[in-house]
Amino acid sequence: MLALIHGCRMNVLLRRLTVRNLFVCNDLFIFQLLNHKIKDKTFVNKLFSTSLELTIANPIVNKYLDYIMNEYKKGKHNSVLENIDLRVASHLLESRQLIIENIEALNEMIKQDPEMKKLADEEQSTYKAQLLELDNKLLDVILLNLGKQGYNDIVLEITAGVGGQEAMLFAAELFDMYLGYIYYLGFTHSIAEQDISSTGGIRHASILISGEAAFDKLKYEGGVHRVQRIPYTEKSGRVHTSTVSVAVLPQVSEIEVALDEKDLKIETKRASGAGGQHVNTTDSAVRILHIPTGIAVECQSDRSQLKNKETALTRLRTKIYEKQLNEQMASTSEMRRRQMGLGNRNEKIRTYNYNQDRITDHRISNGTLHNLKGFLQGGEALEDLQMRLQDDLQKNILLEAIKDVERSSK
Repeated sequence: MLALIHGCRMNVLLRRLTVRNLFVCNDLFIFQLLNHKIKDKTFVNKLFSTSLELTIANPIVNKYLDYIMNEYKKGKHNSVLENIDLRVASHLLESRQLIIENIEALNEMIKQDPEMKKLADEEQSTYKAQLLELDNKLLDVILLNLGKQGYNDIVLEITAGVGGQEAMLFAAELFDMYLGYIYYLGFTHSIAEQDISSTGGIRHASILISGEAAFDKLKYEGGVHRVQRIPYTEKSGRVHTSTVSVAVLPQVSEIEVALDEKDLKIETKRASGAGGQHVNTTDSAVRILHIPTGIAVECQSDRSQLKNKETALTRLRTKIYEKQLNEQMASTSEMRRRQMGLGNRNEKIRTYNYNQDRITDHRISNGTLHNLKGFLQGGEALEDLQMRLQDDLQKNILLEAIKDVERSSK
């Protein structure tokens, strides 16, 4: 019996050493991977210390983590695990499993020899502290990737709405803000379309953007942007309200949206507008009509007809994708709608109030910022708001996932 007790004690101590080693290895692995994926190391350090509204003190959160661990052990690749970066989570899940086995082994040892209870209680306290730390990290890793789509190539479209010339002028300001944000993020871009009004405003513009996870960085801009200010032409000092619609969509490859040549009507013509003598005397402008859907696009931004055709085809695929996506959205859940970042364009997502020097994003409780001039430069202030929106979305998706698991277990 004594040999058995010593054997159990040695086994527990060996397991404890193994768990501690796994903790050290996991910390190094996680931070190396996240530092590689995220340039802002301050954010990485903050990530694991964030105080979550959904804490592991909540029994349903613990139940959710147990469910994930069991699904991982079974080797099932379902929708729950698809939203988790297993390169990070697998180490945490394995460590979690080992700690739980150690706790169960201690409970069994107490049953066999009650005199070991004091030693077992000390060991269990250590394991429970490690489990608490590990579960917090696991929850953060799960949150990190929730709601992310991973598209690197996107189309951002800006369209002036209600407000006439004032809306067009604000559309031009948003256009400049997004160019500033693209530069801030280190992304590349090309202007596919830019319809400029006589006053220097923008009726409509399209920007093709490429960069790591570009869709996730800009998807929250999709929707109606409202501006409240006194136009420079307003003599009575009355505040006007205007709107601009922004759409953010992934560029779709030819494989994802197949275009049959027989369904396309391609026309060429001479480019109009500014661009010099060469642009206006060659058939460089391209217009493509997709006959089945009736969607037509034009491009004349480049001197090369071939380049304009490629750009037009990219925009056409995107518009067809948007049409299909909007049709599907009628039957999809609110969670899916928010994930895709394509809210109803009739609902304002953000207000820019010039008199109060205030920006208010209506989708989150902490969405009010000041310093409009700085925000419209498209740098750190816009990035900060994107992070707040991402955090809110991730927590809502996680809450929905936890509720699904809770409902399915009843």
